[in-house]
Amino acid sequence: MADETTSSTLAELYTDVIQEAIFTFQETSVMRPLVTTYAINGQGKTVQVPVYGAIAAAAVAEGTDLANTAIDPTAVDITASEIGVMTTLTDLGRDSASRNVGADIGKLFGDGLAKKVDSDLAALFTSFSTDVGAAGTELTPELLFKAQATLRSLNIPAPYYAVFNPKACFNLKKVLTNAGYNTNANAISDVGNQAMRDGFIGRVAGIDVYENANLAIDVNDDSVGAVFHPASIGLAMKSDLKIETQRDASIRGTEIVASMTVGQGIVKNDYGVKVTVDSAL
Repeated sequence: MADETTSSTLAELYTDVIQEAIFTFQETSVMRPLVTTYAINGQGKTVQVPVYGAIAAAAVAEGTDLANTAIDPTAVDITASEIGVMTTLTDLGRDSASRNVGADIGKLFGDGLAKKVDSDLAALFTSFSTDVGAAGTELTPELLFKAQATLRSLNIPAPYYAVFNPKACFNLKKVLTNAGYNTNANAISDVGNQAMRDGFIGRVAGIDVYENANLAIDVNDDSVGAVFHPASIGLAMKSDLKIETQRDASIRGTEIVASMTVGQGIVKNDYGVKVTVDSAL
């Protein structure tokens, strides 16, 4: 029979789902490339990250022994848990679809997992001790310069990343483009011109600025973004996302499950600065 379901068609469905899910997750997640990822090896679900304090060099006279400096790192534990999503695809739904239903499911799975990972990582911004913004304060280049100065004063090296809700970034773009009326590079700078042309902010004060709609806005229309070094936040992962299928013959369908084992935590608190800003248009 030409229309029968075979192991070959199910294998093709599985391949389409996993390829599209992995691609979408990797391309959609804003936060994952900006933090430090730690692989969870073995049978455990916890990563212990060593944190070393700064040591100071001292002047020493010729022929004189150096004093011994103890190096005693502290440790930050990041414990992972499972996140996942499942759907059931019926045989009739698969066979009657005009599109590649496997690829569509994979895209939805990858997008959903990416949003979950980004939301959990962005929620850590409130844990940074230093805040250069305040509730009701608009995001401006001055706040970015303050955050950069805070990190620089602690000898924290580049790169610096900043992540804000798109509604918070609106005022920053407006300031950089002089309320959207002036595109003269001499008057504003190439950063302002790029923000007007492309809607992408780019690099301000040595900080790569990103927009992420997964940053929560509270009831007062404020959100908490951050300027940070990648070492400030750790993402623990057991492995990349997994796709599994299970046949449910009684409903003539297949359960499709996507899951990941991930955890997140602040590793170096002084390597990040939270920026509380107004996020109402």
